[in-house]
Amino acid sequence: MHGRVAFITGGASGIGRALCGALVDRGASVVVADINASAAAAVARELTERGPGAASSVALDVADARGFQEAVGEVHAERGRLDLAVNNAGIGVGAPTEELSLEHWERMLDVNLRGVVHGVRAAYPLMIEQGFGHIVNTASLAGLLPFPLGVPYAMTKHAVVGLSVSLRVEAEPHGVRVSAVCPGVIDTPILDAEGPSDLPRTRLAGRGREFFIHSNRKPAYPPERLAEDVLHGVEQNRAIIVAPPRARAAWVTNRIAPWIMERTLARDLEWTRKHLLGDPGN
Repeated sequence: MHGRVAFITGGASGIGRALCGALVDRGASVVVADINASAAAAVARELTERGPGAASSVALDVADARGFQEAVGEVHAERGRLDLAVNNAGIGVGAPTEELSLEHWERMLDVNLRGVVHGVRAAYPLMIEQGFGHIVNTASLAGLLPFPLGVPYAMTKHAVVGLSVSLRVEAEPHGVRVSAVCPGVIDTPILDAEGPSDLPRTRLAGRGREFFIHSNRKPAYPPERLAEDVLHGVEQNRAIIVAPPRARAAWVTNRIAPWIMERTLARDLEWTRKHLLGDPGN
């Protein structure tokens, strides 16, 4: 990765921050893009001081297609190349589907799906022109499995997987690679998120950690370890990068015997309704 240029959205925290750090450790030049400008700048300063690579930052709302195109275009013009574009920014809102407003659905579409589309539109033509590059789209294990109480989130992540594996075949003749990252339960701020502050609060808001830790049966996986898994998958040019091992096991189980996964998820749903939602009769 030494000397390569990477553009990472959602780079100020969680998986994005861990990826930025792992790339700088490998000598890459990284652009930390995030809607939180001050946090992105702080991460970039910290990583540059640590080296051996370097980082800069840019304020970016991935729902802003024009802003995304301008930001990526400026990086390519200044550096003369773009080796890695990671569309990682995302949000999650957990709730029984009947409790979600249309605004909840729209917000997840805007960030989780349209944000990836905007990133692809910004980076892909430049990579075709230069004849190389790798687009990495962060989906989720929820993009490979059913995800009750997270239906809009799962919808967007399934779409990201479909976008990625389809574009991968089309991009290969141009020298451009495409991968989808499908993490399991990772120890990031999304586990404690209460959802967008301008939208109605759901009954599961702020309780994601309890929900996911129960369903995972193990502590959440460190984002730094996931970053190493992702970069290894990028080096191997894997179409779908699933980590940690427990997530890969769930993926394989769902492909071979989906009824087993459905039963497991149904038990988790019953527990959640009883212990976290307090639904009567459960």
